[in-house]
Amino acid sequence: MESTLYLLIKHNRLESERIILRPVSIEDAEDMYEYASDEETTRFVFDTHQNLEATKNVIAEYFAKDPIGKYALVLKENNKMVGTIDLRVDMTHKKAELGYTLNKKFWGNGYITEAANLLLELGFNIIGLERIYAMYDSKNKASGRVMERLGMTREGVLRKNRLVRNEFSDDVCYSILKEEYMK
Repeated sequence: MESTLYLLIKHNRLESERIILRPVSIEDAEDMYEYASDEETTRFVFDTHQNLEATKNVIAEYFAKDPIGKYALVLKENNKMVGTIDLRVDMTHKKAELGYTLNKKFWGNGYITEAANLLLELGFNIIGLERIYAMYDSKNKASGRVMERLGMTREGVLRKNRLVRNEFSDDVCYSILKEEYMK
């Protein structure tokens, strides 16, 4: 039987009609900085990058240091990296957390839903997960709509769950179970 890590490495490139998911590389720094330096794009997820060097460091420390399950979201039409999406797997409990960020210039086009569907397929049909969940800042309603489009069910609110920009954030948790996904 193939290990989870092996399966994630084996499937480190996924494609759909409009997008490619592949490992993030240092060559993505300018595209990532374009959205990571934008206050509106980052306000619910991480501190805004102040310069290109900060973005390069994030790529090195977060994406390159431990790339498994972390993907650049790239548009097929122009090979532009417009966001990231990741599946943080916990095989002890056969579950994973889904997380994503998308350049605001590309909001409203269904790219995150398309990318997340690729990861749901990977998680349930290839890796053998039983549960995939995601959380969003309660003030970021658009992210909640993505989770609903994925067929996820709202589970509840984790109050003051994260400290973002020196302010506590309530996170709304959604999940989907394997049997729900397979229907």
